[in-house]
Amino acid sequence: MAEPHITEPEGDVADASKLNPQQLGFMCGIEVHQQLATGKLHSRQPGDLYDITMDTLPENWPRFSRKLRAARGEGGRIDIAARFETKRNRSFEYVQSPNSGLIELDEQPPLTHDNDALDIALTTAALLEANPVSLLQTMRKTVVDGSNTSGFQRTTLVSTGGELQTESGPVGISVLLLEEDSARKLDTYQTDTGECVIYNLDRLGLPLIEIATDPDVKTPNHAKETSIALGRTLRQTRRVRRGLGSIRQDLNVSLACGDRIEIKGCQDLNWIPRIIRLEMARQLHFYRLANTLRNKFSLPALPPNRRLDDAAVEAEVSQEIAKQLPLNLVDVSELFSSCESKMVITGLSSGARMIALPLPGLDGLIGAKQLDFEGAQLPRLGRELAGAAKLAGVKGVFHSDELPAYGIESSHVSGVRDQLKLSSNDAFVLCLAPRWQADLALESVLLRARLSWHRIPQEVRNVVVKKGSPEDGTTAPMRPLPSGARMYPETDIPTTSVSSSMWQSVLENMPMTDIERQNRLNQYDISGDQSEQLLARELDDSFVDYQNDLPAKAWATVLLENDEVDPALSSLVLLAKEQGELTREAINDVVTNFANSGATMEEIQLFAEQNGLKPADTSSLQSVIDAVVLERIDFVKERGMGAIGPLMGVVMQKAGAADGKAVSALLKQAIMDATK
Repeated sequence: MAEPHITEPEGDVADASKLNPQQLGFMCGIEVHQQLATGKLHSRQPGDLYDITMDTLPENWPRFSRKLRAARGEGGRIDIAARFETKRNRSFEYVQSPNSGLIELDEQPPLTHDNDALDIALTTAALLEANPVSLLQTMRKTVVDGSNTSGFQRTTLVSTGGELQTESGPVGISVLLLEEDSARKLDTYQTDTGECVIYNLDRLGLPLIEIATDPDVKTPNHAKETSIALGRTLRQTRRVRRGLGSIRQDLNVSLACGDRIEIKGCQDLNWIPRIIRLEMARQLHFYRLANTLRNKFSLPALPPNRRLDDAAVEAEVSQEIAKQLPLNLVDVSELFSSCESKMVITGLSSGARMIALPLPGLDGLIGAKQLDFEGAQLPRLGRELAGAAKLAGVKGVFHSDELPAYGIESSHVSGVRDQLKLSSNDAFVLCLAPRWQADLALESVLLRARLSWHRIPQEVRNVVVKKGSPEDGTTAPMRPLPSGARMYPETDIPTTSVSSSMWQSVLENMPMTDIERQNRLNQYDISGDQSEQLLARELDDSFVDYQNDLPAKAWATVLLENDEVDPALSSLVLLAKEQGELTREAINDVVTNFANSGATMEEIQLFAEQNGLKPADTSSLQSVIDAVVLERIDFVKERGMGAIGPLMGVVMQKAGAADGKAVSALLKQAIMDATK
């Protein structure tokens, strides 16, 4: 093992783009979760997704209410993340979509793995040069946030090892797993006892491939590069889903002076470097804050590298801070009876209470909102405390470093300080909520405040999203980082052997590489842009399979313009055009008309005739053109070939259904003849 990074971390937190990953002991690994284009993994239900919101939810879809409890893992312990979710006291309501049944409702045992999904997972393992396991043992991974009706996610280790090639160097592949996707959250609302979350079951059980890399990512930009390379490898199978939400990246980031953080919600790959750099700045800020607080309380300094931490020293610091910051919750509602803040008036009138938590020694250290050089919020303890409170279900908290504000005046601040008997060095936090919820939220705030004397806690964080995009690249806490205690064997699914013949079959049926696909397209007379688009949109197989001796450029155009339609139909419609059964301009209209039903050549011919889409006879078309040119002979002689554009519209109008390319050729010849 390399010597730990022991130099004091350098860099300006307000200028995250200039932080030096190497000097800061940067480590990063990536987890990619990719949906597969198959049916569900353990229920044989179709893999349909429904574009449904609470406003458009069909009334006839059944709903079911549940409460979940954490189960002990294989080692007999309850996972820390599961214990945290249990404390939130949430209830769940599940909407049963048409592609969900008893297995999705956890009322019937699961089936074995979908064969197609397993084949895709093994193929991906082969593409990454990984080593398949000899026996597939499905595990249950405890998840009690409600996204799984059973309280766990089924996951199966498929391979270990492997390597991904990137421009900045190879990245090791730790594991590849095949697992179920979770349910989709539709809404959250408050009840008298806590939050209720509504989930749609359409996505629950879709097969996911999860690929976790080794911590070989060298820089924030390398993380983006690695994510792109992983996505490219998965798409090489041509059997994964495309579109928003079909692939998700999680980032595991740490600095020597910080600790491992898992960041979820990185949908846009272009944001990855920015998100990582802001996490680096956050870890650096809280390392420095911890030492500022330790110095203030005359406690031993935190080493610049977590490998140098002394467990005994950290335990002593924790005990001392627990004494200095006890849980002391005080009802200060009476002080706010005259407050003119609409938020406070509404809350108190609805039965909520204003509860205060003193935080000795933290005055001026909780922080107020400030922005870095690129417009992102600077890290501050106040955001972390608010994040801890929100996980208890409240909308937020007020703290003394940002008051007076929000309609809370100086007199209220002074009144709270007097009632809590605070010194000038002490801070406080206020929470307006039902008493039980305010107590839970402020207990979470206190626990997070005590951690400020230590390294950042290992946790899962989520990118802050506004209007569907990252707000500024900063993150908010979701839950503690899970441990191995969350895993235990799935007893309802028998083990499956990965025989040498099965693996050999995978190796003998590998998908084409990107280079092979490009070389195949190079054999056709199409433009570079068409070739690029066919590959990017994964239409190259359809292009080759349904080309059927059609003009290559025309076929590529039709396929790209109708990429969501059965390529067999598009090919047949183009063939009808080539046989003179309809005009070039009518192709897309005919494809659209038959998109949902399919068609025969006879049906296409009949439709073209009935709707005036059949090309005009060449002889009659010639006579129309001759008449138009003769009628405008002075204009033709004056403009020469410049008359083609203006006269095209006139001819097309008079000729009715006509092939634009044929009209252009005949009109050009007629003008040449008239201007000799």
